[in-house]
Amino acid sequence: MKPFKECSCRDPETGNRLWTKCPKLKNKGHGKWYARYSAPTLPGEKRRQPKIGPYDTETECKKALAKALGSTKRAVRPEDAKMTVSDLLDRRHKRRADECAAGQGLAASTISTDHEIITLYLKPGIGHIKVVDLREDDILDLYADIRLINAPDQPTKPSETMRRLIAARSTHNSRLYSTRPVSEARLRRIHAVLTGALNEAVKHLKIIDDSPAANVLSARRKSHQAKAKPLLWTAERVEYWLKTGKTPGKVMVWTPEQTGAFLDFALDERLYAMLHLAAYYGPRRGELVGLGRHEVSLPRRRFYIRESQPDEELDSVKSESSDRFVIFDDETARVLTEWFEQQDAERQAWGESYADSGRAFTYEDGRELRPDYVTQRFNEVLKLYNAICRRHHEEGWDVDKIARRHRTTPERVQAAINGPVLPPVRFHDLRHGAATMAHAAGVSMKVVSEILGHSDEAFTANVYAVVSEELAEQAATSISGFLQRHRRRGTSGPAPAPEHSADVRLCTSCAAQLGA
Repeated sequence: MKPFKECSCRDPETGNRLWTKCPKLKNKGHGKWYARYSAPTLPGEKRRQPKIGPYDTETECKKALAKALGSTKRAVRPEDAKMTVSDLLDRRHKRRADECAAGQGLAASTISTDHEIITLYLKPGIGHIKVVDLREDDILDLYADIRLINAPDQPTKPSETMRRLIAARSTHNSRLYSTRPVSEARLRRIHAVLTGALNEAVKHLKIIDDSPAANVLSARRKSHQAKAKPLLWTAERVEYWLKTGKTPGKVMVWTPEQTGAFLDFALDERLYAMLHLAAYYGPRRGELVGLGRHEVSLPRRRFYIRESQPDEELDSVKSESSDRFVIFDDETARVLTEWFEQQDAERQAWGESYADSGRAFTYEDGRELRPDYVTQRFNEVLKLYNAICRRHHEEGWDVDKIARRHRTTPERVQAAINGPVLPPVRFHDLRHGAATMAHAAGVSMKVVSEILGHSDEAFTANVYAVVSEELAEQAATSISGFLQRHRRRGTSGPAPAPEHSADVRLCTSCAAQLGA
């Protein structure tokens, strides 16, 4: 791997190039400097020794060779020079996990996500490569293979790297991890984990000079762009959805009428109180699942968000601002009182078999809810609502027949028939709706931000606050009536007294929050 000199002189007898055998190479300024090195290979590849050059001086060639080998400023310890990407990731993850266990550093959910990324993507993809041998092309190839996982154009004969990725997903937790393609957001999370580890190799271990992941995704960065703003399910958008089956936007929000119709229909649901709380005050799904019963004060009409369970384990809330309390109204207090009475009755019925988790919302036997179950049940209720509407309005079924077919009550069937069609939304979109209705009802953006647990009022305004069309129109009428006019264009005589619309009153939840 030492630098050597070559020239393009030819043998006068054979006409062949002399390369390193030219007698003039000893002369200063004759020929150029080159070097070869052993390049990293994937499993099954033969040894590769690329040639670098030409360089004018031996010093320039040595610097280029050192950079190619990743040996400049290499760690003194030989074991560090031999460290693989897998070793580097494990080392960093262990330290961060120990910090978390000691009550410092990152949240447990973040540590768990990082471990999953290391196990599913980084180790199978590039874990076998030495850190000093890792190149930008290796990372780009890995990301290209990740994007092809479960994609429609996934190759029938995947590469070696992709085979390892697929195998890792098929054996994760003894079951298939997912059948959906990897999103760009997920890929950026993968990139963040790898970048953090390589930055540590540069700054602390000093194994390499520069991170090969530094500029891999910079051209695709979208952090400067605003998040997708919620759109209201107006009559026109509902009609478009009914005709095409497509949603107009990534994030959709029900109108107050649609939200009210859903809650009326869900009154008979066992977890109605959770749906009510989500629609009125917008706590996150993990916050509802992790809400302790001791954190709900019915006499003082408050609930306290202290912990969250976004996945399998209870963890701290998303941020410092998420640690908050929310004041609720008398109607919500009545709903929660009835729910706790039902929960106590279930405790009595189960007896010693009752697994008291201490949560505000539980399964019938007292166990804490799985976050996925909350979403699943929400989707089932929405699906049933629209199925009942379809049976009656399109197929002509009467109330009793629908009730027998879907094993529900006639009152519930009548509630769906009398209500509007409910287009699809996610459970998390109830949070958007809570912000929308509170802001449209006149609650200040600062208070809305505090209810939702945001640290930045501007973030709430830009992303969550969509003024519902019905209340906006009512507000416009109120503004028109506020200006006292005696003459108007195109009319003679005094203007008629304005017909003031009904005052836009705060909903009970917002009024309670403002102390009204």
